[in-house]
Amino acid sequence: MVNHRYHASMAGKKSFSDQLRDAIRDCGLTRYAIAKRSGIDQATLSRFMAAKGGLSVEGLDRIAESIGLRLIVAKRKGK
Repeated sequence: MVNHRYHASMAGKKSFSDQLRDAIRDCGLTRYAIAKRSGIDQATLSRFMAAKGGLSVEGLDRIAESIGLRLIVAKRKGK
């Protein structure tokens, strides 16, 4: 399984959804494979990728797990 690490500090001002879309594009798996692994309907995944639909938190978790995504939150400077 592919293991991606996205750091919050590297994300700039992108939303979490945009960062997840980037991770999906960069993971090396087809949308079909991601849909099969996550149990998310391909049409739902396509709508999410086109920013025309959202996913439940559970759906986000399932996709993240299926592509091996690990979220690392960077500490803010001065804290």
